[in-house]
Amino acid sequence: MRYSLLDLAPITEAGSAGEALRNSADLAKHAEKWGYHRFWMAEHHNMTGIASAATAVALGYVAGKTDKIRVGSAGIMLPNHAPFVVAEQFGTLDALYPGRVDLGLGRAPGTDGATLRALRRKPNDAEQFPNDVQELLGYLAEAGDGDAIKAVPGFKQNIPVWLLGSSTFGAQLAAHLGLPYAFASHFAPDYLHHALRAYRDNFKPSRYLDKPYVAAAMNVFAADKEADARHMMTSMQQQFVSLRRGMPGPLKAPVEDINQVASPHEIAAANHALSYTAVGNKEQVQHTLNHFIDETGIDEIILTCHAFDHQQRLRSLEIAAESLSQN
Repeated sequence: MRYSLLDLAPITEAGSAGEALRNSADLAKHAEKWGYHRFWMAEHHNMTGIASAATAVALGYVAGKTDKIRVGSAGIMLPNHAPFVVAEQFGTLDALYPGRVDLGLGRAPGTDGATLRALRRKPNDAEQFPNDVQELLGYLAEAGDGDAIKAVPGFKQNIPVWLLGSSTFGAQLAAHLGLPYAFASHFAPDYLHHALRAYRDNFKPSRYLDKPYVAAAMNVFAADKEADARHMMTSMQQQFVSLRRGMPGPLKAPVEDINQVASPHEIAAANHALSYTAVGNKEQVQHTLNHFIDETGIDEIILTCHAFDHQQRLRSLEIAAESLSQN
C-alpha cells in the first residue's frame, strides 16, 4: 500500500504565505524520510488561508528542497488554464526533476465567480473539461514528431496524468480514458463508493494503465494522546464552519471546546464533510486507516493534515506513516 500526502500550504492567523510554503517544503523533506510516495499540492484562488494558488511554482520550490519524493498537483483546475500552458509548466518541472512529477487535473474552478472572471474564465468553461484533458494528453505522451504545435518542455515526456474528483463525473472520464483516478473523500464523503464503483466497472485499458489504479484521500489528526489530536482537529472544523458562513480566512488556532465557537448544526455539517478522518493516538489512527483501506480496496491512500501548528502537523503525519508502514 502506497501512502502519499496532500498539502494545501495552510496560512495561519499568526503566519504568512511565505511561512506556509516554507513549512510545505519542510513537511515534504520529512515525508520523504517517512516513506511517503508523493507530495501533492492543490490550486485554490482568493483563499487567504491557502498559499498554493500558483501550484506549479510551489511544486518547483518543494521539489528543489527534496531528493526523491514524487511531487504533483491535486490538482490543477484545468478550466482555469489553456492546456498548452499546463503542458509547458509541468514539462518544465519534469525537465528539472525527471521522473518525479505527477499532473493531477480537476474540473472545478477552485474559487468563486468573481475570481473566475479575474482569471478570464467563464463558469461554463468546465463543460469543456473532457476535451481539454484530451488536448493536454496530446501535448504530452501522445505528442508526435510531426505535430505542428509542440509543448517544449513537455513534448513526449510521458508525465503521469491523473484525474481527480468528488463525484462520479471524473471517475467515469478517468475510466473512459484509462487514467489513474483520485477521489477527494477528505471533504466530499458522500459519493466515494459510487465513484470507485463507476471507475472500476467502466475502466478501459489504455497506453497509460492496463488495469484501474485508484487513490482516495483521508484527513489525519494524530498525536501521542487522543485529547491532543482532537484539539488539533478543531482548527479544521472551524475552517469548514467559516466556509459555510461565507467567511473563509486564515487557519484559526485550535480551541478547547468547538461548541463555544459554532452551533450544533454547523458542527454537524463540518463533521459530516470530515467523515473520513483518522483522529486519535497511534492505535486509533492505525485502526481507522486500515478500516478505510479495507473498506475501499484502494491502491493508494492520500493523507492530509490541515493543522495550525507545524510541529504538530509533522508529528501527526509521522504517526500516520508509522501506522501505515507496519501494514
